[in-house]
Amino acid sequence: MPVRRQAVFRPLLLWALTRALLLLFVLKVIVFPGPDVTSDVSVIYQGWYDVLRAGTFPLDDVTWQYPPAAALAILSPGLLPFLEYATAFFVLVCLADLATLALLLHAGGRPGRTRLGAWVWVAGVPLLGPTVYARYDVMVTAVAVAALLAGPRRPRLLGALAAFGALLKVWPAMLLLGVRRRSAWMSAVVTVVGAAAVFAALMPGAFAFLGFQRDRGTEVESLGALVFHVARHYGWDGEVLLNYGSVEFLGPSVDRVSAGAMFLSGAALAWLVLWRLLARRFEPHTFVDAAFVAVLMFTTTSRVISPQYVVWLVGLAAVCLCHRASRMRVPVALVLVASFVTVLEFPLWFAHVVASDALGVTLLFVRNGLLVAATFLAARTLWRSTVTHGLPVAPVPASAARATKTPVSP
Repeated sequence: MPVRRQAVFRPLLLWALTRALLLLFVLKVIVFPGPDVTSDVSVIYQGWYDVLRAGTFPLDDVTWQYPPAAALAILSPGLLPFLEYATAFFVLVCLADLATLALLLHAGGRPGRTRLGAWVWVAGVPLLGPTVYARYDVMVTAVAVAALLAGPRRPRLLGALAAFGALLKVWPAMLLLGVRRRSAWMSAVVTVVGAAAVFAALMPGAFAFLGFQRDRGTEVESLGALVFHVARHYGWDGEVLLNYGSVEFLGPSVDRVSAGAMFLSGAALAWLVLWRLLARRFEPHTFVDAAFVAVLMFTTTSRVISPQYVVWLVGLAAVCLCHRASRMRVPVALVLVASFVTVLEFPLWFAHVVASDALGVTLLFVRNGLLVAATFLAARTLWRSTVTHGLPVAPVPASAARATKTPVSP
């Protein structure tokens, strides 16, 4: 088999094998240990589907915490009316997964690119276990990957896709942080304003999710939750309850830790703005690396780090490694290891996490520690490659250059 065909066939074969296993898990042909991760689709999503079909958003359901275009993902199983809702949803997620791989394989064959990014996607998604197919985050990640791969060649498409992704689940708005082309930003603004106006006009309650998001607490898998996991062993008298659609800590000082997480997110935004103002050296992959760093920062500092959030990082990591010149290989490796630890803490041993016992706390310290390490390393790499190395250098006089046999910089 020719080398080029092998480069495509091998990741496709591994993709087919691993995704068949994921489908067997979510269809319950094989039962994955731990709590049932598919109930969100069969109960919550399907309930929202019935409401959305009536032409309104779930205004009385505080678990609806998504931007208006999320309705399209929830309604999408209607495209396959011959299948039950949950089955149709899993099939569509699998197709979005395949489309993402196809984009990465195509992009990896261009000059200056590599198919290592496709391998990151092939390996990273199944490391998260069946949860990744039981949420709509793969669909959002597919849009984000398509936006980044559109890149400098099609800045308007990049802007439009990033904006549409933000209307699906907010975080793809951060893809634009490292983009310098004004046309991309204008396209994003037009897309957001136009789409938001359509949703607001056609469906009541398009932006009710903003209030529901504001009132969330500290989810048990988040970085801040480690405070309470440890404090429970020293007399903290709070509790763990299902709240706003996730398992959260409720009790004394939770509001302070949640406020602390929001402060850290604000500090991350301030750092990103400072980086953008000071950055001087922009390479073709810089805007992709910047998107990876931004999403890492906001994921790590969030009040909620649900398992499906990690698939965002896997997708952006894959795009980073599509570029041969990207310096994000170590942070990407840390994200992949964190993906594996994530499936151990949820769903496999989630009962231990909820109980805050030694195993549960250790898993969270390891997973969140890996994400923190990846964040710091990625941010440092981005800064050094664009700010520190981008500082202007005083020109060397021609006479001195000849004397030292050092060529003059162009």
